[in-house]
Amino acid sequence: MSRRRGRTVVLDVVGLTPRLLPHMPALRAVAEQGFSAEVATVFPALTCPVQSSMLTGLMPDGHGIVGNGWYFRDAGEIFHWRQSNSLVGGDKLWAAGRRADPGYTVGNICWWYAMGMDVAATVTPRPVYHYDGRKSEDCYAHPQALHDELTEKLGRFPLFSYWGPRAGIASTRWIVAAAEHVLDTRAPDTLLVYVPHLDYEVQRHGPDGPEAAAAARAVDAELAPLLARLRADGSTVVALSEYGITAARRPVDVNRALRRAGLLNVHVQQGMEYLDPWTSRAFAVADHQVAHLYVRDPADLPRVRDLVGQLPGVDEVFDRDGQAALRIGHERAGDLVAVAEPDAWFTYYYWLDDDLAPDFATGVEIFRKAGYDPAELFLDPTDPTVKVRAAMSVAKLKLGIRTSLQVVGLDPSCVRGSHGRLPDDPRDGPLLLCSDPAYGKDRYHATEVKDLLLRLAGLGG
Repeated sequence: MSRRRGRTVVLDVVGLTPRLLPHMPALRAVAEQGFSAEVATVFPALTCPVQSSMLTGLMPDGHGIVGNGWYFRDAGEIFHWRQSNSLVGGDKLWAAGRRADPGYTVGNICWWYAMGMDVAATVTPRPVYHYDGRKSEDCYAHPQALHDELTEKLGRFPLFSYWGPRAGIASTRWIVAAAEHVLDTRAPDTLLVYVPHLDYEVQRHGPDGPEAAAAARAVDAELAPLLARLRADGSTVVALSEYGITAARRPVDVNRALRRAGLLNVHVQQGMEYLDPWTSRAFAVADHQVAHLYVRDPADLPRVRDLVGQLPGVDEVFDRDGQAALRIGHERAGDLVAVAEPDAWFTYYYWLDDDLAPDFATGVEIFRKAGYDPAELFLDPTDPTVKVRAAMSVAKLKLGIRTSLQVVGLDPSCVRGSHGRLPDDPRDGPLLLCSDPAYGKDRYHATEVKDLLLRLAGLGG
């Protein structure tokens, strides 16, 4: 066994690219001390697949995470943002490290699939779902004492600034403070920290405007004290990103096209239409610039492929052979996988009349929608009363009064950035910065991150 090299802190700065790094002097100093490298990310370039590849060293066809959600065929349900670590296959960083040194410890602050993660300490967003329908801000943490310590010291996890129209720097500030607390109280050998703020602002406004630069500066300012501390105590810093967000203004209504063609069915309850996966011949699980197409009868595959492939904004549609070449060929993946053009992205919408949309369509409801909905980052721009209604609803919730926050618009044209396809320009792709120059090279594949972290811990070859 090789000698341990000390602590490593891994900052997943979502959306970090070469275009935005010039606005981030504290992070640039990490590379100046060590090195910077392009990250060859995996397809689809989404949080859950990329993080799983970084922590297992496997492609999606190996670890099984084909998106941020998919159609669970055995349950007959579309599920997004599941949290169980048992969904991820493969040999994980912490298990590999403990085989080399049983005393090796890992901590996790908000990397995904955290529940059941076999590590020394873990924290993940987890609201309280009350029996009367209310939702309260909170997180899950293990061990339980860590949850209590963080809540007492920092307040409840700011869930409503982590996602939704109020998503902002407050959640990043809480996460960074939680990371410092875990360093002080648990001192793991490797600490994983998820830093989300860039993700919101660049999806909202695109990567080229002043908002993206301002968000980059805000993230850097929050990280600067932590980075100074880590540099002073000799810790190694790895700052990386899963993907870059590119300008995208064209929503593609793939499910509406399937419905108009008679392939997608809905069922109606109380005047609201719900996607019916049990009887539909084909439907899509939309995930940013990627859509998994589930086709019940193989005889329909050519028709579905031609139909979706001809939609404006669709770049390619991959069958099983194409998926195998992309290393996403897994039973969880769609029978076909569609990829949007660089300036386009997929909506989940399946209703043809907004008056028949389900009530959750105008709320922040990441679990019930048949795909990802970036319109949740905005208050409905077409409603002049939306801010007043939102404030009244929040006030009622704080008083314990059951209410709903139906403040999300059904026009997705406000979205300005997306991701999921592999980058066409390295300047729009993810980065890896490391304060230790020993393992410097120009390019790391996402599947090489696990080995790098083991080497930095003195546990690699």
